[in-house]
Amino acid sequence: MTSTETGPTIAPAVPARRGLAISLSILAGFVLTILWSAPFVDRVIGDGVTSAIIGHETDAPIAGIMSGVLFAFASGLGGTFTACNIAALGAVAPLLGQKRSVKGRILQALPPLAWLVAGMAAVSAGYGVIAALFGTSMPQYSTATVTSGLSPRLIQSMVVFGVIGLVLCYLGLAAMGLVKDPMENISRRHPHARSVLMGVLIGAFLIGRPFGLYRHLFRDVADSHNPFYGAVSFVMQSLGNIVILSILFLLLAVVAGGRVQRWMAAKPGRVALVTASALLVAGVFTFLYWDVRLLARTGVIWYPIIPWYS
Repeated sequence: MTSTETGPTIAPAVPARRGLAISLSILAGFVLTILWSAPFVDRVIGDGVTSAIIGHETDAPIAGIMSGVLFAFASGLGGTFTACNIAALGAVAPLLGQKRSVKGRILQALPPLAWLVAGMAAVSAGYGVIAALFGTSMPQYSTATVTSGLSPRLIQSMVVFGVIGLVLCYLGLAAMGLVKDPMENISRRHPHARSVLMGVLIGAFLIGRPFGLYRHLFRDVADSHNPFYGAVSFVMQSLGNIVILSILFLLLAVVAGGRVQRWMAAKPGRVALVTASALLVAGVFTFLYWDVRLLARTGVIWYPIIPWYS
């Protein structure tokens, strides 16, 4: 690893035993789709955390802009532990520095995290403005139920998360050295470009989310027709979505930043292996869960699901 004035850059190295690493990553992403319980994540964790912060039930009407911003942050916090969030921060974890002082490690860990937040905020704010201006005619505004087949909002989710999943998979394969890295040239000029891209993908989660807490906020923003409210509330939900993992990332930088980097540098290819595995697990999970497992709800295909987790 070398450093520049703008941040760390990572010398490319091909990891050993790529076939095994890819196979295990695909298997982990697939198993996660079987075990994943949307009702538990959305209702037990999401509703529980959100209602505890806002002090009332999550389906109550949002009373004004300040309440909406608080609801946005709380609901984002409730949706923290998703595979994609973990993978996005896992992808920037190799950028942890080797400074010996606590202050030095924090200062070296902050830039990639700040650029990730910048990319995320740009997409979230932009979509918030769109939701405020055109939201009442968009699929996510609809409350219609579909007894068979897929609702328009679920089709939107399939498209958005399918694209995100494929992008993550491609980036993972690129980190393994199996396909051309689309970020290679721009990363030489702008070392934190990958962090920005991860932030953009996290921000794009809002475009695909079809259920519960997010739709409650989306409808309130759409009814307000206030672009400023839309931008701020959507950014706050995205920030809530990553705040805990960001704190954990900084703690890792303080407690083990130097050790992590020494372990990464001890063997050529370890940085690429860690980054690629995180991206592949998240990419496979995202694509299979939203574009394959979701089709099983229509009866078009069969997909293995543990019944009590469905």
